[in-house]
Amino acid sequence: MFELYESQRAMRNMRKAAMQRGVVAVLDVGSSKIACLVLRFDGTERGADSGVGSLAGQAGFRVIGAATTRSRGVRFGEIAAMSETERAIRTAVQAAQKMAGIRVDHVIACFSGAEPRSYGLDGKVSIDGAMVTEQDVARVLSACDVPDVGHGREVLHAQPVNFALDHRSGLSDPRGQIGRELTCDMHMLTVNAQAIQNLAHCVKRCDLELAGIASSAYVSGVAALVEDEQELGAACIDMGGGATGVSIFMKKHMIYGDTVPMGGDHVTGDISMGLQIPMAMAERIKTFYGGVHATGMDDREMIEISGDTGDWHHDRRQVSRAELIGIMRPRVEEILEEVRACLDAAGFEHLPSQQIVLTGAASQIPGLDGLASRILGSQVRLGRPMRVHGLPQAVTGPGFASAVGMCLFAAHPQDEWWDFEIPAERYAPRSIMKAMKWFRDNW
Repeated sequence: MFELYESQRAMRNMRKAAMQRGVVAVLDVGSSKIACLVLRFDGTERGADSGVGSLAGQAGFRVIGAATTRSRGVRFGEIAAMSETERAIRTAVQAAQKMAGIRVDHVIACFSGAEPRSYGLDGKVSIDGAMVTEQDVARVLSACDVPDVGHGREVLHAQPVNFALDHRSGLSDPRGQIGRELTCDMHMLTVNAQAIQNLAHCVKRCDLELAGIASSAYVSGVAALVEDEQELGAACIDMGGGATGVSIFMKKHMIYGDTVPMGGDHVTGDISMGLQIPMAMAERIKTFYGGVHATGMDDREMIEISGDTGDWHHDRRQVSRAELIGIMRPRVEEILEEVRACLDAAGFEHLPSQQIVLTGAASQIPGLDGLASRILGSQVRLGRPMRVHGLPQAVTGPGFASAVGMCLFAAHPQDEWWDFEIPAERYAPRSIMKAMKWFRDNW
């Protein structure tokens, strides 16, 4: 795994430099909105053990600026129009800087598309001394056999989820313990490299430095799942505008991540086509009158539809709420069926706890939790992101789970806790060959 960590070390060093300056921004690049939060760090360094296995801590930073703007140029969680996305990012960052009263140069971004794929890896090494050291942990991470992820794919997250020392398994941190053989289970998430390159290029065009990148599905789970759910096993379904992120957590680590390329914008598009109204009006009607369960009263509840086409009869129409629900429900069911296919592929039914948490802006459709419970067959609750210091009330809703999760990710980046230098004489020959191939291919 040596070469996988090397590929992201430059961004890690940049993040550390930004942390030393005391200010860093997090950017949630979504299909419906772009959110920017400016964080101020108080300079307190956490010990190496405090962040292992948990992202729940929030000490050390405070939100001093927040701004959102309507997303432009982003489809299905990926950049489709570079110049439009650049303008939207500039708008959000400048507004957040104005609120914070300080300039930011480094941003940590998250996005939801790029066709994520999850892999389970394992490695095993013998312990040279009597006690497990950081070098032993680094060697066992390097010993994990990386599968052929395919051309044009890049590793976004690679985190150990379990250590075993001799016959004892379930260790979160084996350093300092006595044993002879160390084994590691690792989760690796790969994405389409072109999507990352486009995002990095767009951030650079905004005169900003990209100091880190994360999957929206991962950081949403970090923000919306409570500690017991992360420990016992739970799935987070982040229903955004253009994509729905799926992440499964176990023992406080993400063990599976995926994305369904459908979201709330597709429901809005169905309403627009079904009622022959503009998208902006369809979004407003969905927000105020939408739902997925029709009752007898909904046939009598009429919704006024106004327009400016010049046709008086077309511009002064009424539709029943039951008709609106009849348009929305099939698309919502389709999204949930795709989510269920992802959970089935991950073996979610084998977890000891099968709690499902819905978050994201589209999760606020009335009755969605009940419909999701029937389709997904598990306990379902609506989740809001946990509170962090200084977060304005306007950005505490489910739609900001990714942005809040990015704050926690910036303060406790799990990848970095295990980024240990390995002495050159301890490299296995296979690892040296992999490292040389990585440098040859990338530099």
